[in-house]
Amino acid sequence: MPSDRIQLEPGWKAALREEFDKDYMQALRRFLVAERQAGKTIHPATDEWFNAFNSTPLDRVKVVILGQDPYPTPGHAHGLCFSVRPEVSPLPKSLINIYRELRDDLGIENRTGYLQGWAEQGVLLLNSVLTVESGQPASHRNQGWERFTDRAVEILNASERPLAFVLWGSYAQKKGRVIDRNRHRVLQAPHPSPLSAHRGFFGSRPFSRINGFLEQTGQRPIDWQL
Repeated sequence: MPSDRIQLEPGWKAALREEFDKDYMQALRRFLVAERQAGKTIHPATDEWFNAFNSTPLDRVKVVILGQDPYPTPGHAHGLCFSVRPEVSPLPKSLINIYRELRDDLGIENRTGYLQGWAEQGVLLLNSVLTVESGQPASHRNQGWERFTDRAVEILNASERPLAFVLWGSYAQKKGRVIDRNRHRVLQAPHPSPLSAHRGFFGSRPFSRINGFLEQTGQRPIDWQL
């Protein structure tokens, strides 16, 4: 996975360039090639693996929402965590719960699950693992992507601009342990999955809290309406 062949937003590419030449990324590339050669379908499409970075340039990141893996359902994943393509209906259950909380928090009703509009305002929607085998949840874990996205989180943590990190569930919270809470705002809650949303995700009011933090730090709040 040579860095000169990666289509990546210039700020992120400069910050992450060295990662592409490391052994773990070379091993990840070999794994992905072997999966394809074995006839397996990988989501999202190759040109969308780095969509989170390309949609939210490094110097424009204001909010970071950490996810786990892409949706394994064909036609859903497009490189932004929790987001689905515009035509997808019904929406995934976790996203339905996110929207329920958004409605309860700010009175906003969103019909589309396509979160590109959030990303373009500075909300980095970053999965820990950037690919998955079709129909096989979590199938690409522990192949190297976690180390790559850990490095991205470290880069964001070093930002002089205060950022809001949204950590839903124990997986994201573990990944976010490196975040300096004296400089950045960290919002933690249970995962919005139907299995855990009733344990404290509902009522956590993340959207108004994010915007309150952004206003306090002189940054433009997010328009959550899609």
